[in-house]
Amino acid sequence: MKKYLKLSLPLLLIISFSYFFILMIRITCQYIPFKNDAAFLQIKQTEVLNIPLYILFFYIHVYSAIFVLFAGFTQFSSRLLQKQPVIHRNIGKLYVFIVLFLSAPSGFFIGVFANGGFYSKISFVTLSLLWFYFTLKGFLTIRNKNIQLHKKFMLRSFALTFSAITLRFWKVILVYLFHPSPMDLYQIIAWLGWIPNLLIIEFYIYQQSKK
Repeated sequence: MKKYLKLSLPLLLIISFSYFFILMIRITCQYIPFKNDAAFLQIKQTEVLNIPLYILFFYIHVYSAIFVLFAGFTQFSSRLLQKQPVIHRNIGKLYVFIVLFLSAPSGFFIGVFANGGFYSKISFVTLSLLWFYFTLKGFLTIRNKNIQLHKKFMLRSFALTFSAITLRFWKVILVYLFHPSPMDLYQIIAWLGWIPNLLIIEFYIYQQSKK
């Protein structure tokens, strides 16, 4: 039974991630070709028209999210790490570069103008700062050959990367169950999109430290 679970869990994770990753690709495709009124941008015309850099940072964030999701997920493959360590390192470097120089900074910028008012803005800004910090620490710790600490920080980083998916998941659930007003919805999912992810990872790290 344990052997069966060991084999089936990774497969289940791959199938689940693939499903949500495809959904993210479909969402991203709404913004191809580059337009200033596509999908979500239709309700952000005040920012698009009055803040010159908003559209640029928005598209940087949207397009880079796909790459960091895929790159981050591959980093947890023990087979890739053991059999192709060079590929693991190169993909890891790509992940770190995109998060530190594209995804997190652009997330911070558009987070300042997030829907839902002050509390939503605080959430998205905090998310981007923690994302940057965890990713940077993950990079610095592996440079110092501290593999265990590197794993912990990269798990935290990817938990925040995965908020791109969980935020939308919670949005669908809350709308279906409670039909909240748009602004109330943004205030809730702004926090619900990433805090549970981080709590789950912290619990996992704690459990692993006890072994």
